[in-house]
Amino acid sequence: MKIVDQSRRTAVKMGLAAGAGVMGAPMIARAQSSITLKMQSTWPQKSIFHEFCGDFARHAEALSGGKLKFQVLASGAVIPALQVMDGVSSRVIDAGHGVPGFWFGKNSAFGLYGAGPSFAMDSTQMLGWIEYGGGAALYEELLASTRLDVVSILHGPVPVEPLGWFRNPVNTVADLKGLKFRTSGLAVELFEEMGMAPTQMAPGDIVPSLDRGVLDAAEFANATDDRMMGFSDVTKNYYQQSYHMANNVFDLMINKKVYTALPDELKKILKYAAMVTNSDISWKSMDRMSTDLLELMSAKKVQVRKTPAAILEAQLQAWDKVIERHSAKNPLFKKIVDSQRAWANRVVWWQDTTVMPTAYAYRHYYGKRQAK
Repeated sequence: MKIVDQSRRTAVKMGLAAGAGVMGAPMIARAQSSITLKMQSTWPQKSIFHEFCGDFARHAEALSGGKLKFQVLASGAVIPALQVMDGVSSRVIDAGHGVPGFWFGKNSAFGLYGAGPSFAMDSTQMLGWIEYGGGAALYEELLASTRLDVVSILHGPVPVEPLGWFRNPVNTVADLKGLKFRTSGLAVELFEEMGMAPTQMAPGDIVPSLDRGVLDAAEFANATDDRMMGFSDVTKNYYQQSYHMANNVFDLMINKKVYTALPDELKKILKYAAMVTNSDISWKSMDRMSTDLLELMSAKKVQVRKTPAAILEAQLQAWDKVIERHSAKNPLFKKIVDSQRAWANRVVWWQDTTVMPTAYAYRHYYGKRQAK
């Protein structure tokens, strides 16, 4: 963590403290100008998710009046993407940005914060569970189980991720059998249950593998990133709607010692910056992803299709088996599943009872939807 102060006297004090190996809360509290945290994301430089990471940093700086800043770096700038949480814990970097599912290897329960149907919750309802339904406390418990020196700020409603790009059309569950498919986290097990042959690989390898036939199909993130990565250059079959990552959220990680040393004012600003970023992500996603999906259809002649209902139903059945298996051997996993189930039972029911389906009014004003 870099602390910048224009006062010569304060700079001398900081230098003496640093020489003595001291980096405590009183030191930060006395600094009157900005505190800069080095933060690396898990996303490529041009990814809209990396842009969201930068948006969080921008909002935090604005809310703090410039007292808190982030040096935002893209994936691989300091350490590999999937080592970001470890890098934050060991303070190779001060902060990191990713999604909880990336830490699935440390505890399978990380995958519950974004993967699967999660009892029909969308990402906004997931954030509601995190904020008001006990999800934040359970995530702290999950972090404690890893013994890593990390504080997490969960934020950002990630739009539903598409089922993905397929070399050939798929109409039934049988069409998926044996397909070599790129996905990640707990979704690997979901698709295995459906008879596919899922694999994980780095973002930069996905499109070349699809082009060479190493993969039969792949999913990554959203229309904006998928367009940027060039999926439409190797296949034209793009399936929307899927339960495999229907409610993802972002994880902004800060080294625990660094976070503890921050003044209380800046800790509160981090919380409020997350809330501001939640809205900004929602609005920017609406604008950019809708525009890019239409562009893929018009300029790239992509066949945008809705995932067949039978495949969606098969995903639900597969997910039930995945969470039953992990709940039986991981008590914390089961505890999180039970908490999500209770929250969703009430909140999803409330939304379905009170909010009108969009399809009726859309057809009234615009006619038949463009996706098949």
